[in-house]
Amino acid sequence: MKVVLFCGGMGLRIRNQEDIPKPMVHIGSRPILWHVMKYYAHFGHKDFVLCLGHRAEAVKNYFLNYNECASNDFVLSGGGKKLELLNSDIHDWRITFADTGIHSNIGQRLKAVEKYLEGEDEFLANYSDGLTDLPLLQQLNHFHEHGKVASFLCVRPNLSYHLVSLQQGNGNLVSEIHAINNGSVRINGGFFIFKKKIFEYIHEKEELVIEPFHRLVEAGQLIGYPYDGFWASMDTFKDKQQLEGLCTGGVAPWEVWKTNGNGGAR
Repeated sequence: MKVVLFCGGMGLRIRNQEDIPKPMVHIGSRPILWHVMKYYAHFGHKDFVLCLGHRAEAVKNYFLNYNECASNDFVLSGGGKKLELLNSDIHDWRITFADTGIHSNIGQRLKAVEKYLEGEDEFLANYSDGLTDLPLLQQLNHFHEHGKVASFLCVRPNLSYHLVSLQQGNGNLVSEIHAINNGSVRINGGFFIFKKKIFEYIHEKEELVIEPFHRLVEAGQLIGYPYDGFWASMDTFKDKQQLEGLCTGGVAPWEVWKTNGNGGAR
């Protein structure tokens, strides 16, 4: 199954001083885009379509000059003349690099790569700025059982804010307060599954989760998959620091490829 990855964001809220696309901001020794791709490859989905925008050349050059040694064991011999890789990341990946416009929104980017999804009855998609330990087959099974056009991961927000309920007309007396991530509120986690029919719901210049998703709701063709395991997005510099801490501390839950088993490939 092909995986469409949206890679054109600027990442302005993350203090991106290198002026690179947000998905190219590093977590550990690799960009977050690589972590997302490794996640999907672990479950058997290794045919990627990258929707490029801001600084597209940064993404292209990263993979054109990809260094396998940065994340794999290897043997160097012959005075540095012979290199033997003991593992490999991307030797069996297929990556399509598609320029989808510097200022395009997600809906426009998806429409721009429709031609690269010929023959695909369904496909996966991702914002490329969130990480999870979700067993992907569970969401896929849920999607197939219900036979709808679209599914997206529904998670609890990783925010430190508190939701407050006020009693109107009573001096705004507080009636309830609780952490936003402990309540019933769920947000779009950015892990999508689509049937090819999704393109019938997207009109010119529309953002994906606004008009198209509302049409899906009206047609009864959009389902959410709630998940309470690990999920985190990288929207701010603080988010980056937290993910970096997990990665360097050796307790990165999203690195499912380091655990035994594949969680149900394909």
